[in-house]
Amino acid sequence: MTATDELLAKTRDYLSFAAEMADAVRPLARSYFRTTLDIDTKLDESPVTVADRTIERTLRELIDARFPHHGIIGEEAGRKDGGDLTWVIDPIDGTKSFITGFPLFGTLIALAFLGEPLCGLIDIPAIDERWAALPGATLFNGESASTSSCRTMREARFYTTSPDIFTGREAEQFERLSRETKFRRFGGDCYMYGLLASGHVDLILERGLLPYDYMALVPVVTGAGGVITDWDGKPLTLQSTGRVLAAATPELHSRALEILDH
Repeated sequence: MTATDELLAKTRDYLSFAAEMADAVRPLARSYFRTTLDIDTKLDESPVTVADRTIERTLRELIDARFPHHGIIGEEAGRKDGGDLTWVIDPIDGTKSFITGFPLFGTLIALAFLGEPLCGLIDIPAIDERWAALPGATLFNGESASTSSCRTMREARFYTTSPDIFTGREAEQFERLSRETKFRRFGGDCYMYGLLASGHVDLILERGLLPYDYMALVPVVTGAGGVITDWDGKPLTLQSTGRVLAAATPELHSRALEILDH
C-alpha cells in the first residue's frame, strides 16, 4: 500500500467517525430547535444559545475520547492544539436561522491535515440531509453528488447568505458579480454549498467566514466537481481571510474571479 493509499484509507475512517458524531448530535439539535431559548450575544455581536454550546461540547468529548492527540478548533470553545490533524467544528452553522425556526441550519465537521481540509461533512438535522466528502468524492444521503455543468455567468444561479455582509469596495464587487448572473437568492448558510454540490446552485460569494465556517465546505464542493477558493483564487486553509468564492465549474469560477478583480 502506498502512502497515498494509506492516507485515503485513514481518511475514510475519519469521515466515518465524523458521520458517527453527526448522528450523535442530531437529536440534540432537534431537541432544542423551535423551543424557547435564552440567546446570548458574543463579543462579535453574533448570537449563541445553549444548543450551540451543548452540541460543541458533545463533539469535543467524542473527539477527545477517540483521538486524544488530535487538535480541535470550534466556534464556541476555541482551539485545542494537537499534531498534524485538527478537527474543525461548527455546532450550528446558521444560529440566526436556528433561533428563528428556519430549518436549514447545519452542523459542520471537518478534518484538516497540516492546515488544509482533508474530509468534511455538512449535516442538516431538521430535514435529515447530509453531504459527506473525501478527496474526489461527495455523497448526498449516501448517493453520489455532482455539481452542475454551468460555465457562464448569464446561466448561473447565485447565492449568498445576505447582501448585508458586504461593505465598501466588497459591496461593489458583490453587486458587479451577482448582477451578471441569471438570478440571485439570499439565505441558507452552509446549506447553499450542499445545494451547489448537488447541482442546484452554481455560484456562491461570501466574506467574513472563519475556519469553522468554511473548512467542511471545501471537500464537499471539490469532491462533487466544483471549485472553492478565496477571492484571489487561492486554496482555503486555516490561515485564509474568510472571503469565499464557490462555483460549479472551473470556467465559471475563473470568470467570477475576473469580475471580482475588475
